[in-house]
Amino acid sequence: MKNIFLVTIATLSIFACSSNPNKAEKIETKVDNAQSMNSETTLGIKDGNMIVQKKVDMNEELRKLQYEVYELEDRVYGNRKFGSLGLYGVLRNCKSELADTKNGGDGKLMWTEPMDRVSDKEDEFKIGLDESNKLVAVSEEFLNDRIVRFRGYKKLLNKRQDEYEEKVAICKTELKSKQK
Repeated sequence: MKNIFLVTIATLSIFACSSNPNKAEKIETKVDNAQSMNSETTLGIKDGNMIVQKKVDMNEELRKLQYEVYELEDRVYGNRKFGSLGLYGVLRNCKSELADTKNGGDGKLMWTEPMDRVSDKEDEFKIGLDESNKLVAVSEEFLNDRIVRFRGYKKLLNKRQDEYEEKVAICKTELKSKQK
């Protein structure tokens, strides 16, 4: 029984080491009879099988993901620098109008939803001297961890966008009914 336990632990340890998502592993991307669909996608034959292969540069993929998250966050919460309200600000203004006495409100704004920008919680820098004795600030993170984090942000922000769009629609409908 002890031997089975040790073999199981050893097998799990080997599997865990071989599947470290932060280690760069060699990936065979050669495709026979390749036909390009676009800059990222190729049709062809690999090991006798007909495949569609999408191959992207990780710097471009990460840049695109981060851009999507920042854009989505601005759509949900607005952007002070550019003066946009976002869905959060539109909802706040609508609730303010609902609270206005001219629309049958009591004049008191009841707000229960705090603004929670997700991307503000990133990048802690270590400050010091680099190899050339230049004063620098450095932030390091495993690539896979950053991708997983930003995919989580994107999923959360998509959910919040849907929620705020629904709340804005409800608020605007209620405001219209009070203004008649």
